[in-house]
Amino acid sequence: MPLTRSDFPDGFLFGAATAAYQIEGHGFGGAGPTHWDSFAATMGNVKGGEDGAVACDHYHRWQQDLDLLRDAGMDAYRFSTSWARVLPEGRGALNPEGIAFYDRLVDGMLERGLKPIHTLYHWEMPSTLADLGGWTNRDVAGWFGDYVEVIDDAIGDRVHQIATINEPWCVAYLSHFLGLHAPGLRDIRAAARAMHHVLLAHGEAMTRLRARGRDNLGIVLNFEYAQPAGNSPADLAAAATADAIFNRWFIQAITHGTYPDEAMEGFAPHMPQGWQNDMATIQQPLDWLGVNYYTRHIYAADPAAPTWPRTREVPGHLATTQMGWEIYPEGLHHFLTWLAQNYVGDLPLFVTENGMARDDRVENGKVFDPERMDFIQRHLGAMHKAIGDGANLRGFFYWSLLDNYEWAEGYDKRFGIVHVDYQTQVRTPKASYSMLKDLIAK
Repeated sequence: MPLTRSDFPDGFLFGAATAAYQIEGHGFGGAGPTHWDSFAATMGNVKGGEDGAVACDHYHRWQQDLDLLRDAGMDAYRFSTSWARVLPEGRGALNPEGIAFYDRLVDGMLERGLKPIHTLYHWEMPSTLADLGGWTNRDVAGWFGDYVEVIDDAIGDRVHQIATINEPWCVAYLSHFLGLHAPGLRDIRAAARAMHHVLLAHGEAMTRLRARGRDNLGIVLNFEYAQPAGNSPADLAAAATADAIFNRWFIQAITHGTYPDEAMEGFAPHMPQGWQNDMATIQQPLDWLGVNYYTRHIYAADPAAPTWPRTREVPGHLATTQMGWEIYPEGLHHFLTWLAQNYVGDLPLFVTENGMARDDRVENGKVFDPERMDFIQRHLGAMHKAIGDGANLRGFFYWSLLDNYEWAEGYDKRFGIVHVDYQTQVRTPKASYSMLKDLIAK
């Protein structure tokens, strides 16, 4: 039987998530340039060379978008603020238009009965700070802390929860070692520093927010199930290395003050000097943890690879999304229970992102997306089972409310429960939107 709100604990939050650069239209309202603008302007980095200058024009259409959340019966909205919209140079002079926009946005959520769930950083580093090394520069922790105080002055008194950083693995490893996201580096030294400094910035933000009397503070980490291709010691070690880099690095540092040995095998020679002295700052207690989950990957050893980590991905056999990601709800159950048992105990958990991309088309004014409807129900089933197995799960935010700028995929991949025509900016709720509306009806 399909799950509904009544199958989840009292007070369980249902919502949807977005990110500033992906929907707002960064070309509007006096926002400063970001490293995503320059990354997208470089041939071959983003499909079609597309950027977030217009995106979904949420900057002008935010009231309509908040109405969609309200009309679906959502309890909360997970949104992010853009550092470069608030501080166009990353430091120094404020952008009054940017501050005013977020002020209106939060008031609009509250007027519609939506709890604002605020993410401070969702990947758009101001260009002037990127020029100084961005996440590879230790000073980034102070720069970020200053921005956090500025935006907290503007809206911190009205938000329900605050997350410091979204998906630090993407901020650091995907962007500085694999080079697939801005700033597009493939440099192990840069990656090692970014992997550490992103956590240091998180700790700095937590420290400053606590000093300002804020609570309900957390971070959003992404997890992907790492499965060995076989039972050989080499394949088991390959999966353990991938798991250490992707899944254990950040949560282990925050909760235990250490980094996994399998990841340090590659990163240790390149870590910033004295990194051990930062662990006390990184270990600031969390009030909650956000869990982003989409898929699994299968790993085999690659002894012929010239450099660490000497692993390779092996194709799986499950159905995939438009992104080519296998649909594996069991992985979500694994992480929710694994986190509770090994890292966070009874700390409140939120599934802050989970969703699928699909090649959605409007036909006769409607979008029928049965695969997404099934995806949502199967992952809700994994969440429900995890609650029964002891995970203190308090909410679920579908990714995403709107089709949007999907980073290096440009506007090609559609994750939304609301279709966006990027030429006309017409919003069309999909069948999955209606399903969620019915599912969470009180």
